[in-house]
Amino acid sequence: MNRVVITGLGVFSGAGKSTQEFWQTVSNGRCVIGPLETIPTDDLQIKIGVEIKDFDPKEHFPKKQLGLLDRFSQLGLMAAREAIADSGLTFEGEDGDNTATIIGCGVGGQETIDQAYYHIYKEGRRGVHPFTIPRLMLNAACSHITMENGITGPAYAIASACSSANHAIGQAFHMVRSGLVERAITGGTEACIALGTMRGWEAIRVMTRDTCRPFSKNRTGMTLGEGASIVTLETLEHAKARGAKIYAEIVGFGMTSDAMDITMPSFEGASKAMRFALKDGGLDPTDIDYINAHGTGTAANDVTETKSIKLALGDDHARKVSVSASKSMFGHALGAAGAMELAVTTLAIKNGVAPPTANYEDPDPDCDLDYIPNEARDMKINVAISNSFAFGGLNAVLAIKKFNG
Repeated sequence: MNRVVITGLGVFSGAGKSTQEFWQTVSNGRCVIGPLETIPTDDLQIKIGVEIKDFDPKEHFPKKQLGLLDRFSQLGLMAAREAIADSGLTFEGEDGDNTATIIGCGVGGQETIDQAYYHIYKEGRRGVHPFTIPRLMLNAACSHITMENGITGPAYAIASACSSANHAIGQAFHMVRSGLVERAITGGTEACIALGTMRGWEAIRVMTRDTCRPFSKNRTGMTLGEGASIVTLETLEHAKARGAKIYAEIVGFGMTSDAMDITMPSFEGASKAMRFALKDGGLDPTDIDYINAHGTGTAANDVTETKSIKLALGDDHARKVSVSASKSMFGHALGAAGAMELAVTTLAIKNGVAPPTANYEDPDPDCDLDYIPNEARDMKINVAISNSFAFGGLNAVLAIKKFNG
């Protein structure tokens, strides 16, 4: 079994259009949730979210390519470009065959779907753009990443709602660890700020009208945010042979299904996913120093996750672990959320800084762990886990360790 290390990071989000900008926002506890500007909000109840400002796709993609790219593919390509450049990987010959590309996405080409439906139902057109299907399909971002870089190894997309990115990264980790491939390009991308998507989320009644306050007693719901994050994984042997810099080591991955309810989370299912990640990584509960929580800010999720952490780690150690919810700063990017949170967790380990839970106000008796309220914490982090729990009861947890040679 190979050791698997992270050698490249790429983030393109409303919290920063590069990994460095993103880390500055998150480590400073700066919330970027604000009024939506890219879609009409007059008839919306929820008028806030996290959008990527000042992004002109025409500056980054030639016209011929741009016609094939929904916004979620654009964001995925931008993050992949940074991650691959950061890693220094190339893909000529057998290197391309020996690299997997696995990308998570929850909802796919929502911008394309909205445009097509508008043309058909509002304008009465008989046809839509000829590239509608290639633009909206969930594997589009994955395919464009392989084509842009000449990556010819295993490639596919994973869709498991809010756990999509963690499932993608976990599968890539297992492929590299087992020796099926030497390297992987993996993560998630989502462009969910579309009028139809917003209407759908409004209907579920889990969205906040002001801001996201995970684990705080006065929390009122989640906030949507678009973005993408891509990481490069390699065997330690391969990374050392080429003198690559190493951010951290992925050591475990756990996944479960609640098999209970399509929207209501189960603390037992989430807890088992955490325990399986620890077992997969040969870790004890007491090894965990930091948890990047799923932390959506909804009434049900935060209580359930608190219970699941206690069950997985034991009540005593759970109260000693530092926990934070990054969605309080950059919103919930659905199928990309886990990848953005892996970037947070990796940089927290690398830099010895645990980012805070922003917007935290009053303690909730049912959420009684250490949520690092509002200000980052300098601390040594040897082992961390990053949680993703999705609608449909699909849970995916990554265990990440400080690289010590």
